[in-house]
Amino acid sequence: MYLIDILILVGGLLLLVKGADLFVTSSSWIAKRFGVSEFIIGLTLVSIGTSVPELASSLTASFEQASGIVIGNVLGSNIANIGLIVSTAALLSNVKTEELMLRRDGYIMLFSVFLFLLFVVDFRISRFEAFIFLLLYFVYILFLLDKVKKHDEDIYFKDFITYFITFEYISDLKTLFKTGVREKTDENSINVAIKEGYEVTEGKDEKRGKKGEDILSENKTLSGIKDGHEAEIVYETESLSESSFLKEFTKLIASGIAIIIGAKYFIDKSIFFALLLEVPETIIGISLVAVGTSLPELMVTVSAARNGYASIALGNVIGSNITNTLLILGCTGLVQPLMVTETAVYYITPFMLVFSLLLLLFIRTGWRIKRHEGLILFLLYSGFMVFIFRLG
Repeated sequence: MYLIDILILVGGLLLLVKGADLFVTSSSWIAKRFGVSEFIIGLTLVSIGTSVPELASSLTASFEQASGIVIGNVLGSNIANIGLIVSTAALLSNVKTEELMLRRDGYIMLFSVFLFLLFVVDFRISRFEAFIFLLLYFVYILFLLDKVKKHDEDIYFKDFITYFITFEYISDLKTLFKTGVREKTDENSINVAIKEGYEVTEGKDEKRGKKGEDILSENKTLSGIKDGHEAEIVYETESLSESSFLKEFTKLIASGIAIIIGAKYFIDKSIFFALLLEVPETIIGISLVAVGTSLPELMVTVSAARNGYASIALGNVIGSNITNTLLILGCTGLVQPLMVTETAVYYITPFMLVFSLLLLLFIRTGWRIKRHEGLILFLLYSGFMVFIFRLG
């Protein structure tokens, strides 16, 4: 009787996850096409991209006024990231850590947890508190762009707090905007000059043709062009680029539609089963929704750990937890103030705090997360899920 509902639930999840993956790939390609650096893409599109399923499902739940699913999804994803994903990586391979990972991003993650605790003491997250979350995430991204990219010195959590309190990010935003405009203008000038150079080359103006060759010599993508074939190859490349852009843009639109449709059906059916089984929305959010949207990260973690890149998974988990708390709660809370249940405040949030503290402690011990520490995290997560279901 409920087979169709289950199939719709699974289908919605698949659309959500696959759509998010395609969305990140296509948007990254388009960003590169417009001259955005890989560093900026990594900090923005890729870091946010791993949380797109959680963001889409939480926004959909917020529009449906299902606050329990939003809160359960965020808290459940943060706990699953540590108790399921980090533990899996550690069980498969020792995860190397470093001091900077702890003293900057780790402490920022812990700070976001404490801030959440402070905001939910009245069992709700207001639009103002959501705005604070969103502002902090925005400042965190600018902080990384300004400080990390320069690599002048190691920067830590205290530097982030100073950066936020002194409003230094406002001047950095202005500088970043001006730099982006200038780089875009320079790129357009080079493209125009290249085209002009080849137009004159076709007219057999050797002087201007030489100018076009000089500019092309600075462009790595066209460095292999030989004499006598310049114009032909440039036009073919330009045509191919336009074709590729149209293809990627189509993928971007299609993936966006898939995310919207997938999130809607996934959340609708999650609410349906919550009502059917008389299970609180928060429990559904922390189990079905949170684990479902974390499955892609789990698969990536398993693959990375088997190939000796388990440390990447740890960095992704910390960044994802920061994004979940600050960005997702910020966006959903602005759409609709979030009501927080006593279960979330008295039981789930303390678990999230304990998991976060344990993760930072394990990072500090020998600057690696060992297999037995991974086993501890996994057993704690398993016990937590049993406790939550019994509570529900």
